[in-house]
Amino acid sequence: MSDSSPLPLTLEGKVVVQFGGTGLLGPALITALGAAGATVVIASRKRDSLDAIVAKERLAGADVHPEEADPQSEPSLLALRDRVLAQHGRIDGMVYNSAARPMKSMNDDLAAWKASMDANATGFIAAVRTFGNAMAEKKSGSIVNIASMYGIVGMNPFLYEGTSMGAAPDYFFHKGGMVNVTRYLASYYGASNVRVNVVSPGGIYNPDKPQAAAFLERYAKMTPLGRMADAREIGGPVVFLLSDAAAYVTGANLLVDGGYTAK
Repeated sequence: MSDSSPLPLTLEGKVVVQFGGTGLLGPALITALGAAGATVVIASRKRDSLDAIVAKERLAGADVHPEEADPQSEPSLLALRDRVLAQHGRIDGMVYNSAARPMKSMNDDLAAWKASMDANATGFIAAVRTFGNAMAEKKSGSIVNIASMYGIVGMNPFLYEGTSMGAAPDYFFHKGGMVNVTRYLASYYGASNVRVNVVSPGGIYNPDKPQAAAFLERYAKMTPLGRMADAREIGGPVVFLLSDAAAYVTGANLLVDGGYTAK
């Protein structure tokens, strides 16, 4: 008789490495992973930047461990992998939320585009390969890449009219590429029982530095749920994809955009 027990929506007993722990979304993802029971290893180019986040999460009872690593340096990534295995004995999941935005507009110097490629393309695949291969050796694991709804739709200039806000082309290039290479990675790692999925958030409200009022009003009118996302609302889908509850989900792009792209 087959096992009919439900698959658990929890990360208890799992060790998850997260790249990108600061900014608007990073801390919220750490909170979600910790609350779900994971041992969270937070990788950052500047370990000291994580001190306040780590202190807050540990006070809340989360098992979090800051580590310094540079996604653009393969030796740094391999050293991080070895430290995680030595300290925790296993790697069950990875969240790639790291991003750099050196390009500010369409007509920036091409040096900014090249810098973006190094950080957001080379760094991404280097990290995924390092930890994906480690999980493949154990025949188990889950990778969740954080893209954006801008990986599947273009920019709407109307949103930005009359504000100082805007969108640069490298962001669309990388997020679109991340969505499709996730499908490749799902195929590549599938035989090793490593799942690879992508979460594509819509716009996230910044309570500390709110977006322009005109932008917020237009965005709300264009979104079925009538508002931007709260950073906390991205964590649940990520936890789901890392958990055994998503054991038969791979190669998927889970849009968390309040319905923005549904119309």
